[in-house]
Amino acid sequence: MTLWPRTLLWRSVLLIAALLVVAHLAWLQIFRASEVEPRALQAAQQVVSVVNLTRAALVTADAGRRFALLDELAQREGIQVYAGNASEKVPALPDRPFLRIMQTQLRERLGPDTRLALEREGVSGVWVSFRIDADEYWVSLPRSRIERDEPLRWIGWGALVLVLAVIGAFLVVARINRPLRELTRAAEQLGRGTMPPQVTEAGPAEIRTLAHAFNQMAADIQRQDEERALLLAGVSHDLRTPLSRIRLALEMLDDHGAADLKAGVAQDIGDIDVAISQFLDFARPVDAEQIAADADLNALASAVVERYTRNGKDVRLETATLPPLPLRRQAMQRLLANLIDNALRHGNGTVDVKTGRNGPITYIEVLDRGPGIPQTETARMLQPFTRMNSARSTSGTGLGLAIVDRIARLHGGAIRLLPRDGGGLRARVEI
Repeated sequence: MTLWPRTLLWRSVLLIAALLVVAHLAWLQIFRASEVEPRALQAAQQVVSVVNLTRAALVTADAGRRFALLDELAQREGIQVYAGNASEKVPALPDRPFLRIMQTQLRERLGPDTRLALEREGVSGVWVSFRIDADEYWVSLPRSRIERDEPLRWIGWGALVLVLAVIGAFLVVARINRPLRELTRAAEQLGRGTMPPQVTEAGPAEIRTLAHAFNQMAADIQRQDEERALLLAGVSHDLRTPLSRIRLALEMLDDHGAADLKAGVAQDIGDIDVAISQFLDFARPVDAEQIAADADLNALASAVVERYTRNGKDVRLETATLPPLPLRRQAMQRLLANLIDNALRHGNGTVDVKTGRNGPITYIEVLDRGPGIPQTETARMLQPFTRMNSARSTSGTGLGLAIVDRIARLHGGAIRLLPRDGGGLRARVEI
């Protein structure tokens, strides 16, 4: 099992999404790299201004006003000033480019002894030391003065844009792939022998060209089928007319010494007539017949078997309970008749016809006691004009199983040629 999607739609969406994620991450790195230094310089400038203002206020203010001034700074600006000690230890700064740049700027502007900390005596904040004469003081600012949430907002907006871009890519790719899905359905119909409606020639130029080529191909196939059917219909008419005259002439002959000859000629005429019928069946477009949504397969099989039993053929039918099926009635009767004809021609004795259901699959099978077909030959026997070597001494065209296979595929099914227990062939059509 693979996580890589099988459809072009999801592969395209996944690749576009991956490309957008990589681009978004690269943009974030570039943004952070280009944004850190300007923000650190700006924060350092703010802190320098606060420290200089505080130091100037403490130096120039009257001794009586000094504490009132400190209270006013604390209430209005959130600035706290504390007396410090040069030997006092404070936690080291985290190793972050922003803080390194800020500390460098503070020392350049306030003096090399300036210290920067994010915590002092367990109290969090932005702590900056400064000196007045020999005394050290600490000014404390809220961390919000230097830490902004704009980058987080940018990341949030970027993630939102990324999600919207992926959704938009899905819609665009789905629209581009819509003609391909239509083309796929049409190709499947054509492969089953059904002439599909014309594919819409829309979308990108490559898709339009492909759809146009497919429509042209389908039209050519339909025209060739029509020409072939017309040709065979004309040939059958031209052949059956003299055959009818020969049959009539045979009936008019007397029986003196010609009984065997008449029987042989009549048999040959019948074989030729059957061959012509099979040629026409093979050439006839079976998808022209309308589908009956609630066809009874058992009733169809019973009607076909009854025709054989009326003519004295040993054909038996065994049915199971089946649901109604969407079938082309005449095509299915032709399918079953071809299988029974093959069984009667090549089998020995009784021909059994059975219907049944195995899960979602409905099947009908014809069983005989003939020589059977080797499993290595089953695929070849479904090709037109193909016969087993043992059958070449008998009449036939080699089209019977090809017609059965064609009708089965038209119904979304398949024919399986299986060995029968005890000898013989089991021709099973699954729908």
